[in-house]
Amino acid sequence: MSADLDLSPPEVPEPTFLESVLRYGLFLGAIFQLICILAIFLPISKGHEQEEPESTDSKAAEPIKKPKGAASQIRQKPKKESKKKR
Repeated sequence: MSADLDLSPPEVPEPTFLESVLRYGLFLGAIFQLICILAIFLPISKGHEQEEPESTDSKAAEPIKKPKGAASQIRQKPKKESKKKR
């Protein structure tokens, strides 16, 4: 009876190099996705970066904007009225 039982470990082929690269690549990809998801739910506070620009002169940092109303009036041409033929 004891001769009928085979207690040797099952034959499992060793993983090839390509299978190992695939396994670790998928593992690293999953970790990267989890980090990206956590970055959405746990945003980092940017309080230190926001304080620095406020301490400098805000008028010097902003470019001078020209009024757009005058520029649009120069570009406008009188529209020709045309009758539609039916």
